[in-house]
Amino acid sequence: MKYQWILFDADETLFHFDAYQGLKLMFSRFGVDFSRFDFDVYQATNKPLWDDYQNGKLTASEVQNIRFESWADELKVTTQKLNSEFLHAMADICTLLPGAKELIEAIRPKAQLGIITNGFTQLQEVRLERTGLKDVFSPLVISEQVGVAKPDVQIFEHAFAQMDNPDKKQVLMVGDNPHSDIQGGINAGIDTCWLNSKGLSRPLDVTPHHEVSSLMELKDWLLN
Repeated sequence: MKYQWILFDADETLFHFDAYQGLKLMFSRFGVDFSRFDFDVYQATNKPLWDDYQNGKLTASEVQNIRFESWADELKVTTQKLNSEFLHAMADICTLLPGAKELIEAIRPKAQLGIITNGFTQLQEVRLERTGLKDVFSPLVISEQVGVAKPDVQIFEHAFAQMDNPDKKQVLMVGDNPHSDIQGGINAGIDTCWLNSKGLSRPLDVTPHHEVSSLMELKDWLLN
């Protein structure tokens, strides 16, 4: 295989991330029937926060707290409580994306595998343990711990240091988000592969080195 290191994003690259179902489960535990309308209102706040987080304008803690402020006031609990319960609910419904297990089993004997994620620590660690992947990925680099998020080159440099600074020609970054995963990998000087499972148009300002429509296609490409 061409690459000695394969670095993955987590959400919607290896793991299915259904925020609506996670929020619905979380709020049901507070006696709230969380609707699609409620989700749309939540996303109107949450999405810009994530953009600011990835652009270095907000910290992980600020995102976690601001997005739940209105619900915290209504339910008379802290934003920290709601955020923790949300991540717990997301861990409860976690599933691997189709082909993830087969991909990992096929390439693990041939390359070292790592994760670089903008997700939050509580969810990532529980999810890896519950899916039996706790010992598969090293490094496991989480933006909340590093203090910077993809596409900032610093989070990649942090990963490279844990990898004993390998030849960048031997490293591939795989992710579903062209602006954080792919542009981040390009910024760091490594090859990139866009997992475009939704058949989206390629952004005009981001050019991945490779593109696949599924993890099974990624497996076939890597092994051929």
